[in-house]
Amino acid sequence: MTESSERARVVRSWEWARPVRPVRREVLSAIPELEEGHPPLLFVPGFGHGAWAYAEHWLGHTASRGFPAYAVSLRGHGGSGPAPEADLRAYAHDVAQVAAGLPRQAVLVGHGAGALVVAHALARYPARAAVLVAPVLGGWASFGAALRGNPFGTLPAVFGGGLRLSRRQLFSRELPEADARRYAGRLGRAARRAQWQLLTGAEPEAAVGRPPVLVLGSPDDRVVPASALTRAARRYGSAPLLFPGMGHDLMLDARWQEPIDALLDWLVKHPTDRR
Repeated sequence: MTESSERARVVRSWEWARPVRPVRREVLSAIPELEEGHPPLLFVPGFGHGAWAYAEHWLGHTASRGFPAYAVSLRGHGGSGPAPEADLRAYAHDVAQVAAGLPRQAVLVGHGAGALVVAHALARYPARAAVLVAPVLGGWASFGAALRGNPFGTLPAVFGGGLRLSRRQLFSRELPEADARRYAGRLGRAARRAQWQLLTGAEPEAAVGRPPVLVLGSPDDRVVPASALTRAARRYGSAPLLFPGMGHDLMLDARWQEPIDALLDWLVKHPTDRR
């Protein structure tokens, strides 16, 4: 694909006619004390989560290893402005806009349904690389897995209600109960339209520039089955990096340091020629 055709995909004429409504965006950050030339990472939380989910552990740890770290709360989540009518396009717009405002070309990291948002944003923003953490890439197969694990929290989503995941789905038994309750108590909900698009499996366009993509997760995830991790990785021509014994929320679980270190090691070992 030529540079001009990729630019045409990033800037779509019909999106100018139907612009995404602006909203206040919450962005948390942790900056290294010494500049080491590493690309910035932009962390994107899943539905119901905010930037706080990365601020607990991953932002500070990423900065301690020399990478500038940022986390955005999607509209309607965390400290960002309300957006009851938001859809996946609006969420992807938030990610692309925040990434475009960073000092250097960013690595996009999406968790859960945030991985689907990142996949859509990759068609609009030429990321340096991308990491999909426990990705919920949509479709009824993903919904079925969640339904089997938590029918009372999942079924209402079909009728416009909130999708509520249980502590048992999100965390391993290693995480202290007090921490699990505290994190679960901070969860919100996504907009109904975006939630429905997740269930119906809105397919993202191809990524601009074909950046390298890493998929990581846990074979013991009660939200995303191991087979879904494998399918997601194959979509990007790779195999998933797995962390047995962990729950869906890898960034908050007891052994949170293992996946973030593996992610950063991957970035160090697979540098790109972009600036």
